[in-house]
Amino acid sequence: MSLIEPLKQVRDYRTQPRYELWVVLLLVIMGTMSGCTGYRALAEFVERHQPQLLEVLELDYKRLPSYSTIRQVLVRLNFEALTNAFNAWTQAEIHIQPCEQIAIDGKSIKASVEEYDSRYQDFVNIVSAFCTRTGVVVGVAPMHTQQGSEIETVLRLLSALHLKGVCFSLDALHTQKNSRANH
Repeated sequence: MSLIEPLKQVRDYRTQPRYELWVVLLLVIMGTMSGCTGYRALAEFVERHQPQLLEVLELDYKRLPSYSTIRQVLVRLNFEALTNAFNAWTQAEIHIQPCEQIAIDGKSIKASVEEYDSRYQDFVNIVSAFCTRTGVVVGVAPMHTQQGSEIETVLRLLSALHLKGVCFSLDALHTQKNSRANH
């Protein structure tokens, strides 16, 4: 199955989009996989590869989304819907072998910070499960820092991935004895 099919299932919140949502999301994923970590880097990736992307993806656009379009989409994106689509694709396409090493870590999405000048900031964290042998992310889960903990999110992700016989590595955060996750 192509990643495009699950991305088409992500509901588009925009009323008059110039580009289909799946196109923007696919470009963001491709740019991220190429090492782009910000809006400007993503826009530069799209611009640099525009002729090839238009041809390979068989798109009828004259040009691909710019910095402002990418940013607007990501600022308002339902990350849970995107991660569900991505996880559906990885479950169908990526096969984890017994004894694989899976590294799990959470990273915050800088652009999602709300109330940045408050000590009670809220932002989206994305917890990723990464296969060290293949270098592929095999699952992701979003989390709002004001609505849950990374420990709970990791447990939810592991439950959704149904991985057995693998070795997980996690950072020190997950060594807490009295966390709510242990109850």
